[in-house]
Amino acid sequence: MSPEAPRTPPAHGTPPAHGTPPAHGTPGAPSGRHRKNAGAAASFTVLGVRHHGPGSARAVAAELERLRPDIVLIEGPPEADHLVALAADPEMRPPVALLAHVPGDPSKAAFWPFATFSPEWQAIQYALRAGVPVRFCDLPATHGLAAEPADPVPRPVAPAVDAEFPEAAAGRGTPPEHPVAARAASPDGAAEDAPGDAPGGRASGARPPSDDDDAAEREAEAEGPRDQVVHRDPIGELAGAAGYDDPERWWEDAVEHRGDTPFEVIAEAMVTVRQGYTPHEQEARREAYMRRTMRAAVKDGHRRVAVVCGAWHVPALLDPGPAAPDDRLLKGLPRVKVEMTWVPWTHGRLASWSGYGAGITSPGWYDHLFSAPDRPIERWLASAAAVLREEDLPVSSAHVIEAVRLAHSLAVVRGRPLAGLGEVTEAVRAVLCEGDELPVELIQRRMVVGERLGGVPDSTPMVPLQRDLRDRRRRLKLHPEALDRELDLDLRKPLDLDRSRLLHRLGLLGVAWGTPREARGKGTFRESWTLAWRPEFDIDLIEASGYGTTVPAAATARVRELVDLGSPWTARHAGPGPSAAPSPRTLAELTAVAERCLLADLPDALPHVLSSISTRAALDSDVTHLMAALPALVRTQRYGDVRGTPAAGLSVIVDSLLGRIRAGLSAAVTGLDDDSAREMLGHVDAVHASAGLLESGRQGWLAALRGVAERRDLHGLISGRLTRILLDAGTIPAEDVARRMSRSMSAGTPPAQAAAWVEGFLAGSGLLLVHDAGLLGLIDTWLTGLTGEAFVDVLPLLRRTFGAFTPPERRAIGERVSSGGSGRVAALEPDDERAAPAVRTVLTILGTDLTSAATAERSA
Repeated sequence: MSPEAPRTPPAHGTPPAHGTPPAHGTPGAPSGRHRKNAGAAASFTVLGVRHHGPGSARAVAAELERLRPDIVLIEGPPEADHLVALAADPEMRPPVALLAHVPGDPSKAAFWPFATFSPEWQAIQYALRAGVPVRFCDLPATHGLAAEPADPVPRPVAPAVDAEFPEAAAGRGTPPEHPVAARAASPDGAAEDAPGDAPGGRASGARPPSDDDDAAEREAEAEGPRDQVVHRDPIGELAGAAGYDDPERWWEDAVEHRGDTPFEVIAEAMVTVRQGYTPHEQEARREAYMRRTMRAAVKDGHRRVAVVCGAWHVPALLDPGPAAPDDRLLKGLPRVKVEMTWVPWTHGRLASWSGYGAGITSPGWYDHLFSAPDRPIERWLASAAAVLREEDLPVSSAHVIEAVRLAHSLAVVRGRPLAGLGEVTEAVRAVLCEGDELPVELIQRRMVVGERLGGVPDSTPMVPLQRDLRDRRRRLKLHPEALDRELDLDLRKPLDLDRSRLLHRLGLLGVAWGTPREARGKGTFRESWTLAWRPEFDIDLIEASGYGTTVPAAATARVRELVDLGSPWTARHAGPGPSAAPSPRTLAELTAVAERCLLADLPDALPHVLSSISTRAALDSDVTHLMAALPALVRTQRYGDVRGTPAAGLSVIVDSLLGRIRAGLSAAVTGLDDDSAREMLGHVDAVHASAGLLESGRQGWLAALRGVAERRDLHGLISGRLTRILLDAGTIPAEDVARRMSRSMSAGTPPAQAAAWVEGFLAGSGLLLVHDAGLLGLIDTWLTGLTGEAFVDVLPLLRRTFGAFTPPERRAIGERVSSGGSGRVAALEPDDERAAPAVRTVLTILGTDLTSAATAERSA
């Protein structure tokens, strides 16, 4: 079957001269999508698409089957041409992305995501099946990544102007032309880069505009309209002309929900919208390089050339024209060495709110529309019902039938050719979820976005560290998933112990695949994690490959760097420059490194860390620093026993630190203000908990606390807390505690200080007041004896104290007080020792000595 001859569109006026610079969108430009090269037998077919549009993807596949071109050109980085063949590998499972990075500076990187429903991916698959060449034709990444972050970045037409992402017009897109530092700042931390002109051949993760960009734009405006950046939304303009107030809904009705995509109509519409528009420099360079690639394809002997690109670029590519103007525009561009590979991607990262976004908010819905061309509404609602049933929500077949009817009825009322996501969501909310928003959010997360993680074959280019991690994951049966997955480990099992070590090592390298969480069971042999693989982890692995070729070697080198240079944990995100300069580490931070080093089982790095801790501790005379450092060392020693990891010399450091803390504690708690006392309270609790884990040293610590607690000049928080610790440890009797509380809440004590004592004593638990009526009576008597003004002053402190109790504790205390069981009066007994000086003073005033008074009392 011979291919159909290309059709030349009707001319609208006089075509522009070939020497016209890249503003191909002027009045009179050809409006069709087929164009014969003047003076040659070659013909070009330019298919304008919306990136990640399921309707566009289906139409591109059908059109290429009909045209049967000699070569397919796709908007994307030409450095990836040698990677295209990997797309035919059965192990290549979209969503995936092309990753470009600068060797030695992985902070400069860019992604080009592809999903199954991406028109560019379907074009690649057609070319590989048909055995025809396929090339990328956008401006090379070697130029885009060569731009310095400080360079002024023009803010060109937003991605919506590419006619791919109408929703970007609302501010959810950023310019794609400078994909510099396509990074995210922390997992669980700071904000990620805004989504860029991502997929299907466009760099994602562009640097957001800064104040410098605004200044550059104002300067350009001052120079004249030639350099002025024009912000336009062509999809919004076309939607408005059609009477739509929502550009996204117009695009779906006019293009996505059709049986075919009207490429000629799209081209004519883009020509009309681009009339009078002059692209800014970077966009002109991109389109110039696309035309250069088209001419190169003809020079290589190809006669039927198909170009798949964003619809916005179609008018600029209908006529490649002569090479001279484009060569002048592309001359002298900065260059940098770039490496490229395929990496797994997720549907969540395709959503505009997820970082590295592609400007679409419903990738799961689009994937469904592409994979289920027949009866998509019925199939979607049936799947939604299945998701709700998995959560034990009652949803019957009748619910699904009524939801389908409602979705179709809403589409008819609103004049839509097919029910869209809005109508389907309203049907789910009203019928399947019966108005409850929580199940609707579940459908949104599971289906509308859909956290699907792609995969790449083993033959994909990788740095040795990536390949080593891949092998270890298989051996330990840890499969990366996009959705959060809980993992409980029993460290007594060799497999679970190796898994724990791998996750801790990756954490040291900045690859936060696993996030520790509180273990469900008791005992130090249990660990619990939340696992979630993120696409940007591949960037972190590439960056960490400079430390070593295996995970243990790289983690060991990273620990040594942390100890020697004191680099912050997130220094890799700061990039080169003063912001990444080393900063000194505190003793507590060094002990935290030691703890993580032991958890990761890095015996080659641990001695170096312990030596640094010993040296730093000997020079640090601040007791609070020693108290902050001790808990991590004690946990390290304890885990060393459980995991079987040797930590020689650690016990000596722990005993030395604890001894120095005991000796300096009295001075450290002297003269504290409220903020310092609260900070010291945290240190005391942490050291006390650590001392409880030690076989020796606990009694010495309690003795030190008892000696300090006898002092009368302590801050109320500290005095109350030390009293509570000694009571719980059985070091002082309950009668002594009642006497101390009574003294602290006597009439001569300022109410604020008394409230601080109560807060320190009761911090963390109110069960003591539930079971000890005497102590509850003391507090009740003190409170009822306060004046109105004093009560108002101490009320915030009391609310903070009692607000920390659990609801059952507060309820039990209230019931004891309301029932009169607080024992307010009965619990108060005279203290003869404290009363003796007052008695002597009164007798002296009365002129009576103690002996005469005692004799008179016996006679009576």
